[in-house]
Amino acid sequence: MNIALVIAGGKGERMNQELPKQFLHVDNKPIIIYTLEVFEKHPSIDAVLVVCLDGWHEILKAYAKQFDITKLRWVISGGETSQESINNGVNSLEGICNSDDLIIVHDGIRPMIDDDVLSDIIAKCGIHGNAVASLSYNEQIFIKHDDVSTKEYIPRDTIKRIQTPQAYKYGKLKWAYKEAYEKNIGLGSSAYANTLMVDLGETLYFAASSERNIKITTLEDLYLFKALLGVKNDMGLKL
Repeated sequence: MNIALVIAGGKGERMNQELPKQFLHVDNKPIIIYTLEVFEKHPSIDAVLVVCLDGWHEILKAYAKQFDITKLRWVISGGETSQESINNGVNSLEGICNSDDLIIVHDGIRPMIDDDVLSDIIAKCGIHGNAVASLSYNEQIFIKHDDVSTKEYIPRDTIKRIQTPQAYKYGKLKWAYKEAYEKNIGLGSSAYANTLMVDLGETLYFAASSERNIKITTLEDLYLFKALLGVKNDMGLKL
């Protein structure tokens, strides 16, 4: 069984809007629904669990019904951090998932996942036990010497950008979060499933991603999403 674990528990304070960013409407549809539609339409996804902001559970369920998201099986509460939200989702699947079931962790505010990317994540996880969406860097990366200068760079061909979706075997993911909470490893405010795995000594395996797989964090990101969506709709392009 392949289950999408969608993280939508953030308040979106950096967006400075009255609504949480995952529930902002673009062309009369909430951003979170664009995200869920990708999993709804993909034949290899069996069910969806959303870790949702408190007070928005019933609203999300109503939107899912309105937009025919039939794979949404569970809506649970998130935590104060992404790690707490993922941990809540993993624990809620105990007794439902087998150790070899695939859990596809994804940010609810990344609404433009390519089908090919999702397929590659699932395939690579089936082979290696995990897979993370990754992209090469196209710009130079410099290390700060101080707040105003630098004298050291990182060769860009030695680094990767890691995004979601990320896929893990359920048994390994359950073990990792149990281990992390028992030993207080990899639980910082900027940590995620991928960094936690590396902190625990695990090897991660790269899968495909796309420059369109943007994370909507700021108003500029929202404008970019609207522009990409407009190109897709106006020109009939496969994006």
